[in-house]
Amino acid sequence: MSDPDIRPGETTVELPAPGDAALRFIGRIRTPWAQREECPRQGRMDGPECRIELNPVWHPALNGLEDYDMIEVLYWLDRSRRDLVRQSPRSDGATIGTFALRSPVRPNPIGTSLVRLVRIDGGTLIVRGLDCLDGTPLIDVKPDRCAFTPMAPPKS
Repeated sequence: MSDPDIRPGETTVELPAPGDAALRFIGRIRTPWAQREECPRQGRMDGPECRIELNPVWHPALNGLEDYDMIEVLYWLDRSRRDLVRQSPRSDGATIGTFALRSPVRPNPIGTSLVRLVRIDGGTLIVRGLDCLDGTPLIDVKPDRCAFTPMAPPKS
């Protein structure tokens, strides 16, 4: 049977039923995009403001994050397929391996974006630069590693 979501030249593998890792989603991401076709390919720092809504138990974990202009956001691309090993990003039949792409279609659909932190409103981060669908589960938030390194205490 033909799969309408497979482009010419793309290759899939047979996978067992997912046995997802025991991740703890810590919130949801709110963006203007309801369909994958609407999402930008990569987030833009001049893109729309998006909201990262943390579950209330994690609100105290935001303390100190306001010191950073850029943060890294990790999220679970819950609506992505997971079986492509070769993809045709230009839909022209030419393919490349999944690990050579930033496509949301991956065996473990973890998305990551470096975003501009606009402000923190209680337990909600207002950011620019995301590229995921509205309602995407949040995995983690970290300060930008380049900005964090000079502030981290030296190892003893």
